[in-house]
Amino acid sequence: MTLSDTPIVLPPIPAKRYFTIGEVSDLCGVKPHVLRYWEQEFTQLKPVKRRGNRRYYQHHEVLLIRKIRELLYEQGFTISGARNRLSEGREIPQDPDAAVRLTAAELQALRTELHSIKELLNQASSATMPPGQLNLR
Repeated sequence: MTLSDTPIVLPPIPAKRYFTIGEVSDLCGVKPHVLRYWEQEFTQLKPVKRRGNRRYYQHHEVLLIRKIRELLYEQGFTISGARNRLSEGREIPQDPDAAVRLTAAELQALRTELHSIKELLNQASSATMPPGQLNLR
């Protein structure tokens, strides 16, 4: 049984290496102060801190935050219950490089788009250049 009858649909996670706290807040449906609190409560959550103590989360941490959110908000766990569930080890995503991988469908769509851009550029350059000349601008 969940706490809410209609689960919130979260946006897809973009293929990026690092996310700011504001981006993670939007991606996970959690306010930034809650994310900072969860960093204290869940030892698995350790964002990289850079200049000015800015937090940068990686893809696997965004997935972990979504799992924590699900455990707390949708399944009704307490903080300690969610901590115990995550410490079992089977709930934590173990692939930090997943953010830079594309699915076969995404890769094919990217190839198709690049091919259409190439065709548009070829058409534009052939329309403006006389045959046999090469423009190296």
